[in-house]
Amino acid sequence: MLNFSIMQAEGILLLKPSAPLSKEDFGNLSADVDAYLSEHGKLHGVMVHAKGFPGWENFGAFTAHMHFVREHHKQVKRIAMVTDTPLAGIAELLAKHFTSAEIRHFPFADDIKALEWLRGV
Repeated sequence: MLNFSIMQAEGILLLKPSAPLSKEDFGNLSADVDAYLSEHGKLHGVMVHAKGFPGWENFGAFTAHMHFVREHHKQVKRIAMVTDTPLAGIAELLAKHFTSAEIRHFPFADDIKALEWLRGV
C-alpha cells in the first residue's frame, strides 16, 4: 500500500509505503502526479518516508513502479530517501542510474530535515 500526498504550494510529493506495493498504487499515484504536472510542469522534490521497504505484491506492481519512474523522472529536481533500511544506500546508487534528480538519504527520524532540503532551505 502506498499512501501519498502532494504539497501543492511547495511542489513536493510525499510517499509513504506501508505494505507491499500494488499496480493500483502506481495507477492512482500517476493520475494525481500527472494532474499536478499538467498545471505546474515539475515537482521540486519527492520524499520517500518508510521505516523499511515493503516490496511489491507481484511482478506487475514492480513493472508499474518502473513505468512510473520512467515517465516522471525528468520532472523531479530532488529525491529524499527517508528510511533506516540498510538497503537505502543500494537503492540510492541504483536510483541514480534511472534519474537525473539529486538524491539524498536521511535517517527515518529526520523527515523535517529532509523536507527542508527538498524545499531548498
